[in-house]
Amino acid sequence: MLEMFQLPFMVQALLACTVMGLLLAYLGIHVVRRGIVFVDLALGQISSLGVAFASFIGGALLPISITFTLAGAFLLSMIRIHDKRLRLEAIIGIIYALASAATVLLISKTAHGESDISEVLFGNILAIPTNELITMAGVFVTLGLLHMIFLKRIFRVTEAFRKGQPQTDFQFRFWNFFFYLSIGLAIVFAVRAGGVIPVFSYLVIPPVAAILVTQRDKVVAILAPTFSVLVSIFGLYFSYTFDFPAGPSIVAVFGILFVLCSIVKLGRYKKNAAGE
Repeated sequence: MLEMFQLPFMVQALLACTVMGLLLAYLGIHVVRRGIVFVDLALGQISSLGVAFASFIGGALLPISITFTLAGAFLLSMIRIHDKRLRLEAIIGIIYALASAATVLLISKTAHGESDISEVLFGNILAIPTNELITMAGVFVTLGLLHMIFLKRIFRVTEAFRKGQPQTDFQFRFWNFFFYLSIGLAIVFAVRAGGVIPVFSYLVIPPVAAILVTQRDKVVAILAPTFSVLVSIFGLYFSYTFDFPAGPSIVAVFGILFVLCSIVKLGRYKKNAAGE
């Protein structure tokens, strides 16, 4: 395994995956607790829509992508569901579907339509430029520090959503928007490197896997980022050894992690049931 890290582009890919995975796994804990797992796919697709639109009109990719994503984050943070027959996930799913369709329509009109769609979905982590990696790391470290400083306030908002008790005061809405803004900014840079599907996997699977193997919130907060780093290493190794694309390889290893944790959960459930 160590021989692949003698290659500079593999080291760079691992650094990108680690930086990306640590923050996304933490943000994913909030996403899973709030029950809004589609929010990553929706924002990721909105970011991709911005890239597709920029390519279509010949504009600057990053500023337009950021503008689209921040607008999407603001929109999602302002959605309120008053009809008990509806769920926020349903609305987010509709936004994701519409953004996906619009992205494909725009990309189909570019010179390399099919390859562009593949890169939007799975990215090209093995070819991430050094300057892009440094920029992403700077943004992610900044977001991570802000979340550490305001950890209690952000978790308080998440717990309110988890209990179905969202509030309407300015402070509550501000921290809710800050959370969506954080996800939006993280996704803009993560999707450029890793693609929509791997970023979704980094955001959702580590916290879900951690929740499957432990009921302690503090342990979940430790396990989720740890799972992200381990999957990054083994996913890149799988890609390097068998000459598979890196993005799908990482997602496949995430799938194995989820299955293993599900087996652990099932084993504990059967053991507890037998004890009763």
